[in-house]
Amino acid sequence: MSIKLPFLKFKDKQIPDKKRIEQQNIPEHVAIIMDGNGRWANKRGLPRVAGHKEGVGAVQKVVRAADKLHISALTLFAFSTENWQRSKTEVDFLMRMPKQFFHKYLPELMERNVRVETVGNFEQLPDHTKKAVWNAVEKTKDNDGLLLNFALNYGGRLDIMQAAKKMAEDIKKDELSIADVDESVFGSYLYTNGMSEPDLLIRTSGEKRISNFMLWQCAYSEFWFTEVFWPDFDEEVFMQAIQAYQQRKRRFGSV
Repeated sequence: MSIKLPFLKFKDKQIPDKKRIEQQNIPEHVAIIMDGNGRWANKRGLPRVAGHKEGVGAVQKVVRAADKLHISALTLFAFSTENWQRSKTEVDFLMRMPKQFFHKYLPELMERNVRVETVGNFEQLPDHTKKAVWNAVEKTKDNDGLLLNFALNYGGRLDIMQAAKKMAEDIKKDELSIADVDESVFGSYLYTNGMSEPDLLIRTSGEKRISNFMLWQCAYSEFWFTEVFWPDFDEEVFMQAIQAYQQRKRRFGSV
């Protein structure tokens, strides 16, 4: 029988009895495609960057909720390899967001014992972006609570491709035998080496695709889609996703 968590408070409101969360069935790793910032802004007659700015608050709401549920890892798709195609104004704004986010929320992340990591082609990012992220990574490296993982300049195909290249190089240098290559070995070459695969993948804004995100890692993830735009995503919607996950039976190919 599943043990129920005590009431969890979100926005100073208690979750109704029927919405309690099963303690024994919490996803270890939740990944989120944070979509709909631009459409949120357009509906309000605002520039697209206003949606991105508003979305920063949603990030911290989800971090707080994940921390309260004792989720081990939370991966947020912050900037894809395809996002460089957007306007320079929007890209420049997105590249400044890590500095703004950590300036405001790093003290709380430290207080919550959150450890910050990042995956993706980090070297292509502007210096000021790398500096802000690495500062957060360095300051939180000894924390052992929630892993907050930002996917920056990340693409699933790029991840697989760079892993294949690195593995081929090691085989060429006789540091790896082809006979020893299996899924575990290949996974160790991915950006996410050392991380568990996502149990639950959430996408906001009503779109129902994964848009080149963690193609290898999400092979057996449960998907949950919501019409809610990312700036409006909060603890209550996050709880709905967790509850939906807990109602499913994961078979991993078995019957």
